[in-house]
Amino acid sequence: MGAVDAHTDAHRGAAATGYRHAALMYAGRQEFVRRTTSFIRSGVALDEPTLVVVADEKIDLLRRELRGDAAKVAFADMHNVGANPALIIPAWQEFIAAHPGRRLRGIGEPIDPERGAAELVECQHHERLLNLAFADSKLFLVCPYDTSALAPEVIAEARRSHPLIGDHEPQHCNGYVGDENACALLAEPLPEPGVTSACVRFELDDLAAVRDLVARMCDGAGLAPPRSQDLGFTVNELMTNSVSHGGGEGTLRVWREPGELICEVRDRGTIDDPMAGRRRPSAESGGGYGLWLANQLCDLVQLRTGPAGSTVRVHVRTG
Repeated sequence: MGAVDAHTDAHRGAAATGYRHAALMYAGRQEFVRRTTSFIRSGVALDEPTLVVVADEKIDLLRRELRGDAAKVAFADMHNVGANPALIIPAWQEFIAAHPGRRLRGIGEPIDPERGAAELVECQHHERLLNLAFADSKLFLVCPYDTSALAPEVIAEARRSHPLIGDHEPQHCNGYVGDENACALLAEPLPEPGVTSACVRFELDDLAAVRDLVARMCDGAGLAPPRSQDLGFTVNELMTNSVSHGGGEGTLRVWREPGELICEVRDRGTIDDPMAGRRRPSAESGGGYGLWLANQLCDLVQLRTGPAGSTVRVHVRTG
């Protein structure tokens, strides 16, 4: 079977369950409003609950264009929902859970030119993971990409991460790399920092001393006490997880970059669940809270894992 045939079969399978994930290419705000309002109005006419997660200024444009239909649509500001891209999938999960059995529509635009390099990579990882997270749902999700503002390589990656392209009747996207590559970015190494302020190995008996080190680094970076406490708690959870599940030890690195303090925990453990940190752990799971809490408390969380071990890098803004 050829690659195109395999992707076509995957598309048919997704359509049978009702899940569709399409990239919508547009150029400028006028085209954005025209194409997204048409998609939204089709959902309203079909009585399909619709959630639109885009920047607040675009929400204002859509409300004005939709007029009375705007009251039939749920809106959320991507700057709030997706400030940490790992929190976008939980938002869609809540939307789906609130409408059991219904066919749903969604518009989500996580990528804009203001995203930093690390945020952009995590948004692209998020876009691929969507295909695993909601394969069994009845969600028709469209992700707009502004071809007039985004770099060509960002547009090329959008074609790799979306099975479909278009809006009302989306077509197979020839660039799609397939569901089997949804986790490929998890195995790619993170860029090395220019300067590391602290690097320590830890075991169980070292956790208290390392927590004190992180607290001093937070003070030096000028973090307010609540944010310092959030970061300290997160790092402690990650180190505890390394001791319990990552070979009994790990390495912590801490450094500053413009506008943020970054802590990284490495160990020899492997994380098998690609949705780790993106699904609320159940009481029956007996674990998985560390990454979930990290995503709730930090501004950005980056996870990489493979046969050699795992790395979790958490960012907190200092501005």
